[in-house]
Amino acid sequence: MSPEEIAAAVVTYAADRKALDIVQLDLREIVSYTDYFVICSGRSDRQVKGIHDAIYQGMKDEHGLLPARVEGRTQAQWVLIDYLDVVVHVFTPEMRGFYRLEQLWGEAPALAMAAR
Repeated sequence: MSPEEIAAAVVTYAADRKALDIVQLDLREIVSYTDYFVICSGRSDRQVKGIHDAIYQGMKDEHGLLPARVEGRTQAQWVLIDYLDVVVHVFTPEMRGFYRLEQLWGEAPALAMAAR
């Protein structure tokens, strides 16, 4: 799968679990270690886990892809899912507001993704 296809699939799985404020950042011209960030929020730690589970299982079952690593699943305040070319960040609203990744990477072209 291309990085664009991975990001699109991740967005679909996140939207299916009612993720909030899904944003895709294009980092290809900024960093060399990844092409895209997909950032979204869940209303609670339980929903954050559910979004992670949907992305993980969907990518595994439908595309045969496992992440290189997953961090933060136990606390479920900020779960990072690393597919190398696409890094997924699933936040609670409080943590997303605290870390403000969209502002930190403000020079990256951003695409707000509509729920599907």
